[in-house]
Amino acid sequence: MEYGYNGLMEQNKEESVRRLPEWLKRPVPQGKVFEQVTAILDDLALATVCSSAACPNLGECFSCGTATFMIMGSVCTRNCRFCAVEHGQAGPLSEDEPTRLAEAVERLKLRHVVITSVTRDDLADGGAEHFARTIRAVHERTPEVGVEVLTPDFGGDRGCIDVVCGAGPEVFNHNIETTRRLTPEIRSGADYECSLGVLRYAADRTGGPAVKSGFMLGLGEREDEIDEMLADLRGAKVAMLTVGQYLRPGKDNREVAKYYTPDEFAAIGERAKKMGFEHVAAGPFVRSSYHAAESMKERK
Repeated sequence: MEYGYNGLMEQNKEESVRRLPEWLKRPVPQGKVFEQVTAILDDLALATVCSSAACPNLGECFSCGTATFMIMGSVCTRNCRFCAVEHGQAGPLSEDEPTRLAEAVERLKLRHVVITSVTRDDLADGGAEHFARTIRAVHERTPEVGVEVLTPDFGGDRGCIDVVCGAGPEVFNHNIETTRRLTPEIRSGADYECSLGVLRYAADRTGGPAVKSGFMLGLGEREDEIDEMLADLRGAKVAMLTVGQYLRPGKDNREVAKYYTPDEFAAIGERAKKMGFEHVAAGPFVRSSYHAAESMKERK
């Protein structure tokens, strides 16, 4: 759920900023820590979803010395209507990326690292082994760091899920993103039931990681469909949930159908908690990896 922020990171988009509700405005990222984090990422030639997806929390997270890494390149083989990540023909995998990422985790002094990726339908295993190598590299270099992965659906291939979970991440995250009805027009190449199957299979693994998922609001979903998603995710044994506001990354992306208020998010979060989710984060700026370390600490 690393979707964009309607160009708010560009100061020349002042008119777009003015049209947003007050609770959806963010300052331009700056500061010494922000610059240091950026320098380390540039030095190690690593991509972050924070930048590639124009995340609204980029300034806050970078300034706090955290980042969400995006592996396997910055070009996605799918073209989801909510996403700001570039799509097209992806390049070859970088064999030393797991090592470089592990070094970045150490240099940034992270406590909990989130690793996501573009979708690589061009690869036989969807990049599962590359995920596994990266998880192992982080654990080997910094054993005390918790690893959370946010993966694509791997086409529902259980073998790929086994490879990723077998590497020992503390959290396995795959986002449902939106409702059953909206999935075909919002999520390129994805299937609602397939995503539920991925989550359910990961949750059923004996001794496996905590399973997490999330979705966006503001794409045109109905109230009853929100409750359906919550019920479906609990039925798939998802333990941790994130719910955030969709914000249009650019003119080629789907328009926002509704801006939910903080009170509306709070109400949805309460409904989710009553349904049995172990941890729920719901709010306008909540994203899959936002305050991920804190969520794991609270869950424990």
